[in-house]
Amino acid sequence: MNRNFRRPFVAALARRLEAHPILMQVLVGPRQVGKTTGVKQVIEQADHPSHYANADGLLASDHTWLREQWQQALLLGEGSLLVIDEIQKVPNWPETLKALWDARPGFLRVVLLGSSALQVQAGVTESLAGRFELLRVHHWTFAELQQAFGYDLPRYLAYGGYPGAVAFEDDPDRWYAYMKDSIVEAVIGKDILQQRRVGNPALFRQAFQILCQYPAQEISYTKLLGQLQDRGNTDLVKTYIELYASAFLMHALQKYSPKAWLSRGSSPKMLPACPALYSMATGVNVTSNAEQRGRAFELAVGAELAQQPGELTYWRERQDEVDFVYQSRSALYAIEVKSGRRKSGRGLEAFCKQVPQALPVIVTPDNFAAFSADPRGFLAQVA
Repeated sequence: MNRNFRRPFVAALARRLEAHPILMQVLVGPRQVGKTTGVKQVIEQADHPSHYANADGLLASDHTWLREQWQQALLLGEGSLLVIDEIQKVPNWPETLKALWDARPGFLRVVLLGSSALQVQAGVTESLAGRFELLRVHHWTFAELQQAFGYDLPRYLAYGGYPGAVAFEDDPDRWYAYMKDSIVEAVIGKDILQQRRVGNPALFRQAFQILCQYPAQEISYTKLLGQLQDRGNTDLVKTYIELYASAFLMHALQKYSPKAWLSRGSSPKMLPACPALYSMATGVNVTSNAEQRGRAFELAVGAELAQQPGELTYWRERQDEVDFVYQSRSALYAIEVKSGRRKSGRGLEAFCKQVPQALPVIVTPDNFAAFSADPRGFLAQVA
């Protein structure tokens, strides 16, 4: 690994900590993507005194721990940096932080992060309104893994997304166990099922496994219900998908339509949040099969688009299809993904005829590295 590598959010966080007005910075994102490592890199390069504290292992009855950490940072002086890791494990942390911040607003620079994205987001949204900014940390992109670990495209399509799994790629059984136990089960078991009431946890886990087998594909709620080993209804399936999305495991794209109610009624196009989740569900040799390789590549393009600010959808009308429709501010892009599989370009033409302001873009394995390095810049340059 390139030891000098820093993810882009590190620089973004450093800039925010120097900006005014001073707000608490809250990092949210998937497990095991380097949030803590990145924050420690910020601490190393910071010009201000800092205090880092990790609440992992904190007793549930310890209500004074957070106040003690705050006071230690206060002793370092105004403008000092306080980082609290695993903040969700501190009892009543949103209310305590609100009181401490309001007593001396902006006196400290504060960074909060935790492994349970659902708990952290809910806590700051409900209690700390107007006092914080969210900084979303996503799965590793192809450009990042290429720079840090020397990935090529086939390796990315088979394993990409989680840097902690890199060490196990030569042993498929260990890689699978790490992905299943340390990542997926940790998210489903700890982040979701401990925070949300799910009537049938086994069915919930099965639904995720099934959805991961349909990367960048539309799947009707009825079809998914037919594959589940229990009775249910479409509302149940929709709730499952919303929970996977809130925990950064899955994106469910709606069909593009100027009429919002038509989009909401469409079958979703499922995007596991990174290629590794698809490989885990189907077997790590996804690149050995042309059809699976094509699906994995379309997933890779879609997953990196989904990390960008803006709105990502898809479009289909009868036999005509556009893989992704991406709205970024005033620009609307119609994106076709070509991976070597024979695909007609008729859908792109049909969509642009219906929506004249749409800018057509084709992403291929040859230009994917440039796309991954700067997706919005790439779209603006080639459209």
